[in-house]
Amino acid sequence: MIYYVIKKELQEIFRDGRFKISISIVFVLLIVALLATNKQYKTTNYQYNEAKNNERTIWESQGEKTPHSAAHYGNYIFKPKSPLSLIDQGIDKYTGVSIFLEAHSRNQAQFSNASDQTALSRSGELSVDFILLYILPLIIILIGYNSFTKEIEGKTIYILKSQGVTGWKLLLGKWVATLIPPFTILTFHFAIGAIILSSIENYGVFNWKPFGTLYLIYLLYYFVFINITLIISSLVKKSGISLVINLSFWVLACFITPKVASNLADAKYPYPTHQEFSKRISEENKKGLDGHNPWSKEAKKLEQEVLTKYKVDSVHKLPFNFSAYRMQKGEEYQAKVYQKHYAFLKEQAKNQDKIYKSLAIISPFLPTRFLSMAVAKTDYENHWNFTESAEIYRVETQGFLNGTTQKNSKYGERYVAPASTWSKLPEFKYETSSFEKILQQNSFLFLMLFVWFIITSLVLTFTNKTY
Repeated sequence: MIYYVIKKELQEIFRDGRFKISISIVFVLLIVALLATNKQYKTTNYQYNEAKNNERTIWESQGEKTPHSAAHYGNYIFKPKSPLSLIDQGIDKYTGVSIFLEAHSRNQAQFSNASDQTALSRSGELSVDFILLYILPLIIILIGYNSFTKEIEGKTIYILKSQGVTGWKLLLGKWVATLIPPFTILTFHFAIGAIILSSIENYGVFNWKPFGTLYLIYLLYYFVFINITLIISSLVKKSGISLVINLSFWVLACFITPKVASNLADAKYPYPTHQEFSKRISEENKKGLDGHNPWSKEAKKLEQEVLTKYKVDSVHKLPFNFSAYRMQKGEEYQAKVYQKHYAFLKEQAKNQDKIYKSLAIISPFLPTRFLSMAVAKTDYENHWNFTESAEIYRVETQGFLNGTTQKNSKYGERYVAPASTWSKLPEFKYETSSFEKILQQNSFLFLMLFVWFIITSLVLTFTNKTY
């Protein structure tokens, strides 16, 4: 009997010309978005590998020069593209893709994709995640808003009951029939995505566990929307009212709640302006050791400590170049200052994240949005990890350069390093968080999405008793 209910529902769905047009448009948009994103991913990957290799070649080809000149000459490092950005680009298009590493300064990522686009292209960009997060729930509403109301309006509910269709069979049949179109679209999209990713040579950190998890996240998201759509359809008597309520929930869940969450987070845990942030760092740097200033109070204190430790009365008698040693200690002090202030930014980001998570109770969109970005490794956490890895590498690079001068010269001498020195610096290697760690960090969001599914399923079962 359930099979016949499903068959009846699908026949009615596919008989509707509006549905055929809508589904056709969604399929076309998904394919276009997927192919466009795939092209962008391949281009970005090619540019990443080319830029990384070119930058390393430039670094190793500096020739003879002082290590401190090399420190100010600096080098660029580049953020690798996550393969699952093919499905969800997250914040990648708004954050920078490279960081310039140099002495005495921690720079921010730059050259974001969004900065290269016009205002019109940024507001009208077609992406796969937009279709999956916004458009497919709308398709679900279009399919299911009149699932029960049409039976009341057409008085076919009595015919179904006379044929022995019980309430739970009717519910299950309509639920499955509503699921089949979005399930087909989602599965088709992920199948094409899997084929594309499998065909890309050297696609990096991609593996199937996150890919499958991302698929299940979106599937559970659609389960929730199906439940809510059918709940509303079973509680009201007219299809028009059901459609309005469903659309109102869609707007509330997908647009209003995220905006409210963002405004609340910014109001309660604001970030300092760029000018304020830079001023705080500059003022604190002035209070500490400056590697370029041998006459400061901190420099004299360090000099006395080193002389006492090595039991000599002059920096000329030290077994290493004290200027390079002082320079490195100044770098370490400045690195701590940067770490302190950037840690504040990260703490603000975590506090804002807590607000987003707390509001997940009123919108299934929020946990899905953040889970999708986290699993795709296109969220703020992944970007923070990249910038922190870059800073660690910057400090290690300065340690290598200052250490080279320190070991190969004495105080007052000008040391010029041979051309072979630069290749001895290890290359920057960025490792993203493991899949298991991502699951652990986002366990609350998984729980909230699952709770949404359980509660809406229970409510749907309870309201269906009237049928």
